[in-house]
Parts: sequence; C-alpha cells; structure tokens
Amino acid sequence: MEAPTPTLKLASLKEAKTIASLSRDEIEAGLGWRWRADAITAMIRDPDAIVVCAYVPTGNNTADQFAGFGIMQYELDHAHLNLLAVVPNYRRLGIARELLLWLEKSALVAGIDTVALEVRAVNVPARSFYRNAGYLENEYLRHYYRTPDGKSEAAYRMHRSLRERRFRPS
Repeated sequence: MEAPTPTLKLASLKEAKTIASLSRDEIEAGLGWRWRADAITAMIRDPDAIVVCAYVPTGNNTADQFAGFGIMQYELDHAHLNLLAVVPNYRRLGIARELLLWLEKSALVAGIDTVALEVRAVNVPARSFYRNAGYLENEYLRHYYRTPDGKSEAAYRMHRSLRERRFRPS
C-alpha cells in the first residue's frame, strides 16, 4: 500500500464511538474497556484536551476513511498523551507519527514543552515508536494496569522534552 497523506482534524462528537472502538480493540485489548464513547465524548468536550483524527483518501471518490486518532490532555506544566492508535491496515505508513507531531505542536502552542505517557510494557512496537520519537522510558510501573480477572500488567511511563530534536532519521 502506498503511504497515503493523512488529513488531520479535530474530532467531532459523532466520531466518539469509532474512536472508542479502536481503543477497545487495539489499545485496551485484554485490559477491560475504560475508554468508552462517553469517556471519549468527555475528552472532545474538555477545553483542556485535544482529540485529533486522521483520515486517508480512499481513491475511489468516496469519503476519506478513518485511520487513527490521538488524545492529549494539558496540565499546567506538561501534557499527557492519553491514547494514540492507528487502524491496523494503515500502520507503518507514518500516520501515528503525523498524529503525534500534530499533538506535540499543539502542546508547544499552549506553552507546554513536556509530554508524558504510559505504554504497556509488552507493547514493544509502541515503545520503540515512542523511543524513536525522542521519548525516554523513565519509570517502570509493575502493576499499572488491571485486567478484568483481577490480574495486573506492567507499563512504562515515558516522557519527552519538546525542546529536543524530534524524530530520529530512519
């Protein structure tokens, strides 16, 4: 598949279910579903958060297709990347990178120069993606996530100063 150029736009309330479904299937699989449509709707409405969606052209004169999303919340001194996901068919085409860069730029515009996030320890591709984007694994969180059966799963807390160089060359 040729790498499509995504169009990024702020999410609307009608996209909350689509975003929630992608989160359930691709981010929260095995953890229980926390980011349901009502939680996504709250983020879309939150003046201290940004929800951005990526769309790619289909090439057959139909509407562009949803390809991914990112959610970032802003605090006084840092931003927190809550969720970032790309539809499996559109992975490894630079869409996650475009979403992340857009969210980081919005943080800089808001006067924030540090971003933090948590990622499942077992999600090696995501950890690699964030490391390549300049994020550092600065804390191992042994029992960060809880599964529906009461077990726990580890995560890494990562952070990045936006004043430093962005993505490393491939």
